[in-house]
Amino acid sequence: MAAISSYKIILGSSSVARRKILSEMGYQFTLMTADIDEKSIRKETPEELVMALAEAKAEAIIQRLPVDDYLKDAQPTLLITSDQVVVYEGVVREKPSSKEEARQFLKDYSGRHAATVGSVLVTNLKTGLRKGDSDRVEIYFNEIPDEIIDRLVDEGITLNVAGGLLIEHPLILPFVKEVVGTTDSVMGLPKSLTEKLLKEAL
Repeated sequence: MAAISSYKIILGSSSVARRKILSEMGYQFTLMTADIDEKSIRKETPEELVMALAEAKAEAIIQRLPVDDYLKDAQPTLLITSDQVVVYEGVVREKPSSKEEARQFLKDYSGRHAATVGSVLVTNLKTGLRKGDSDRVEIYFNEIPDEIIDRLVDEGITLNVAGGLLIEHPLILPFVKEVVGTTDSVMGLPKSLTEKLLKEAL
């Protein structure tokens, strides 16, 4: 793809899944992580919340960057930040605070459905132009046996994801009945939306 040579990308995320998705899209990028207090940011809707969190991450990363260098650089550098929450029965869920909470979250999803709401924000560090949007995916589950839930929780991986919700995990995948939307969005970075915003931010 010729597009790669015309700009540079910084992925502002520590998520392995986002890194993998962006690589699959054919991009080369550098990584930076934003250390923000996510609990201090509150909004009315999940869409507003994930956008505000993506903006806070962008701001935190920009504070640590030599922005003048990016202004002078011939190639624009595009910073991608994103966030995701799970919505269950109208309530926003972030990362579980304990194994007990993770177990309860997963029990709730059994035989029911949840949604992921994710944001993508692209900031052009050369021009200051910022483009962002959010994406929502509905996920329907079959009954999930307790022993599967216990195994997932014991692994500890559910503590690192919004709502304790993983659909790509081999233990949970057989119990996913239907995904209305794209799996890359559920994993944290919707490909088509990211492509669109990268183009718009140039």
